[in-house]
Amino acid sequence: MRKNLFMLTAVGEGGIGLLLLMLPAVVCSILLGIDSPSPEAVVMSRFAGAALTAIGVACWLVRRDGDSAGQRGILVGVFTYDVAAAALLAYVAIVRNMVGIALWPAVVIHAALATRCAACLRLGDTRDNV
Repeated sequence: MRKNLFMLTAVGEGGIGLLLLMLPAVVCSILLGIDSPSPEAVVMSRFAGAALTAIGVACWLVRRDGDSAGQRGILVGVFTYDVAAAALLAYVAIVRNMVGIALWPAVVIHAALATRCAACLRLGDTRDNV
């Protein structure tokens, strides 16, 4: 269960991270409905892209570590990120009315991933780790 979660997170977040690094305006458009982001938004998007790429790399490297302290640490970090991402994206949609075509699917995906992380942490699941 954890191995699949780490692989999915590595590919998903790593891919979005690289897209944010290379084409931040595209992500701003499909996620937030912003057609022409400010230069400041582009810079911050690229910082977010670097962070997401780092999350993806960390998840990829730890995917086969079994029930190690390092894997649990990454899992707690990814759980924290997914909860915050789901909440922040929902806030942006509801309060700021910034909604692109991919915003609500992103909220649902992050909430589902946070739920999966919580289940792995709660159950101490070590199946499918090797």
